[in-house]
Amino acid sequence: MINYTLTHPGLLAALAESGHGSKILIADANYPHNTGAPASARRIALNLRPGLLTIDQILEVLVDAVPLEAAAVMTPPDGNWTEAVKGYERTLGTNVSIESHQRFEFYDAARSADVAVVIASGDTRHYANLLLTIGVRPDGTS
Repeated sequence: MINYTLTHPGLLAALAESGHGSKILIADANYPHNTGAPASARRIALNLRPGLLTIDQILEVLVDAVPLEAAAVMTPPDGNWTEAVKGYERTLGTNVSIESHQRFEFYDAARSADVAVVIASGDTRHYANLLLTIGVRPDGTS
């Protein structure tokens, strides 16, 4: 047993196997989890039921567990950030840059060979997907 906020064994292992530049996709319930990421990515199912777990709940734990340097979000056709994305911005803080992609551009980014982990959430909000890039540890190591 560990004394830490992140206790999911599969997610802990997947994060431990990732390093600087690896990407983590936290996908909403509408995302094509099997075909929307490289086959080599480790898939973690946290989609217990619609609405549980949300991307916000997962992100809250990840920001403490992994150093993050960048994020990408999916935006609707009008290009405006959704309320979900505004929440991610608050959680990530000012040290993590966030770029936005239209739907198919986001799918292309999420299919990159750098995507190491795909987390399926139960988040039912449209365009709630979040692609995180792992940074370096505060002590400078990956």
